[in-house]
Amino acid sequence: MRHFLKDDDLTRDEQLALIASARRLKADRFARQPLAGPKSVAVIFEKESTRTRMSFQVGIAELGGNPVVVDAKNSHLSRGETIEDTARVLSRYVDAIVIRTFGDDRINALAKASGVPVVNALTDGYHPCQLLADLLTIAEEFGEVAGRTIAYVGDAANNMSHSYLLAGALAGAHVRVAGPSGYRPDPAIVERANVLAAASGGSAVVAADAPAAVDGADVVATDTWVSMGQNDREQRLSDLEDYRLDAALLSRAARHAIVLHCLPAHRGEEITDEVIDGPRSRVFDQAENRLHAQKALLAWLMNPDMESTFPDGAAT
Repeated sequence: MRHFLKDDDLTRDEQLALIASARRLKADRFARQPLAGPKSVAVIFEKESTRTRMSFQVGIAELGGNPVVVDAKNSHLSRGETIEDTARVLSRYVDAIVIRTFGDDRINALAKASGVPVVNALTDGYHPCQLLADLLTIAEEFGEVAGRTIAYVGDAANNMSHSYLLAGALAGAHVRVAGPSGYRPDPAIVERANVLAAASGGSAVVAADAPAAVDGADVVATDTWVSMGQNDREQRLSDLEDYRLDAALLSRAARHAIVLHCLPAHRGEEITDEVIDGPRSRVFDQAENRLHAQKALLAWLMNPDMESTFPDGAAT
């Protein structure tokens, strides 16, 4: 049994196979139903969601499974039942658990007590399903991810920055993240990304500023500056002002560069309308790719024999 709690829970070969499988599923969405039976998947939301909720619910159904969507506010989780007890019970009902939650300690406790695979649909520390979708989007654009330079600018202390460092380094990309003082990634994650990069031929650096990160990059990404539960909005907007992804900053990237944003976007704050709606934006392709990447992930976690799940070559 495997869990997917953070980006480097995969090997590089597994990451490549999942991206390949996602491309095959995207090309023919209804060709395979490896969760037919159906297998049931609990999808728990302790944080609000649009894309995560829809992409998992639709994706599980398209795989032939039964999505059981749980709003934590309407469950006993909101009344203090432990995450471990929840895991032990759900493991007797369903074949996998997906959760969008807060601290990583919470999902780690869930996974430790669970008898079925657990998937991180977002925690405070990581957003690994989003990065599978982002790598799929980059692979569609450039053929492969390895060797490409990915720049992430803005709040680099958040889950997206951490996942770009880990997933990008695992894929053999050159990842640069940039944020002002107080908004820089966990040094332990940068260190882990460098270990992964040493094996893959990639790199992972914390750039001096936004222009240094973006110069010559193939991919430029950002994320909202004010996430759920953060109450220091005005201070954050002031601190991050120089990291806005606008036309001037994007002009420093390669001419063929694409723009990514995991959404929802606060237009005019971390990204301008001109950029998110411009010809280099792949933001809505990226959003769609959550569906296809997560379908590939669930199919594999619930049937680790990738060649059996996708016998027509999707894993190659």
